[in-house]
Amino acid sequence: MDLRDLYIFQTVAKERNISRAAKQLHYVQSNVTTRIKGLEEELGTQLFHRHNRGMELTPEGKKLITYAERITALVDEMKKVMQDDGQPAGNLSIGAVETVIKLPLILSRYNQAYKNVDLSLATGVSEELIDRVLNYKLDGAFITGTARSNHPDLKQYHVFEEELVLVTDLETKTLAEIKERPFLVFGAGCGYRAKLKEWLRDEQIVSSKVMELGTLETILGSVYSGLGVTYLPKSVVAHHEARGLIRCHSLPAKYSRIQTVFICRKDAYQTRSLEAFIEIIEASHDEPTKPAMLPFI
Repeated sequence: MDLRDLYIFQTVAKERNISRAAKQLHYVQSNVTTRIKGLEEELGTQLFHRHNRGMELTPEGKKLITYAERITALVDEMKKVMQDDGQPAGNLSIGAVETVIKLPLILSRYNQAYKNVDLSLATGVSEELIDRVLNYKLDGAFITGTARSNHPDLKQYHVFEEELVLVTDLETKTLAEIKERPFLVFGAGCGYRAKLKEWLRDEQIVSSKVMELGTLETILGSVYSGLGVTYLPKSVVAHHEARGLIRCHSLPAKYSRIQTVFICRKDAYQTRSLEAFIEIIEASHDEPTKPAMLPFI
């Protein structure tokens, strides 16, 4: 089996289309088709369901994608090991939930100190970021600490602890009023949403509506406009509360205390670039947290 076949297979699985995969790989389409057919013949199984809308992995293809990701990640890691001369350089892919209040400080200090590193940042909810780290798609990620962040294949570093608060417009003042409002949340897999769900369950509150919104700015703007209620770190909304734009409501510590942690794989080779990034995270522990200055939409 040629290693290139696995890279081609991964690309087709991601793009779900031969022509798009060929374009991304800079191959002719017939070459990609031949490679996939050859891989299927070698393994003695069909890897894709082919239909008018594209291609979908078969159950056997889903098994292979797991091994292909592990094999290609190991090859990529080998290249990093061979090229690592002890100086931070090359690519570093980091993920983060949208509300890491110290993230601008950490990124700024890292970028100033290590100009030879091409640092990229991806955002998402905690569960999604955990999966991307576990599947070797990210070198590390800032997430909200959950039971799943204690995965045996992950190493985690404490970043800071925060208080979550219910955030409403100025007109919403009581719990009875909050119960009647739609809850505005990030997508499934968000640590804040999980904490909110726990509180709603224990208080036997059945919300009439839960609305998923894509970004922090959209959620805050929607709260400010009176659309609904949300649950966010107090540091993210303190500036807006001080300006008299929103109202914050505290909940018991059981539901409101949440940790932000940085995770990476235990078994992955830790490049000097990643080591330096973790050093800056740890150096930021004693830095005061400044309130976020995010505009409303």
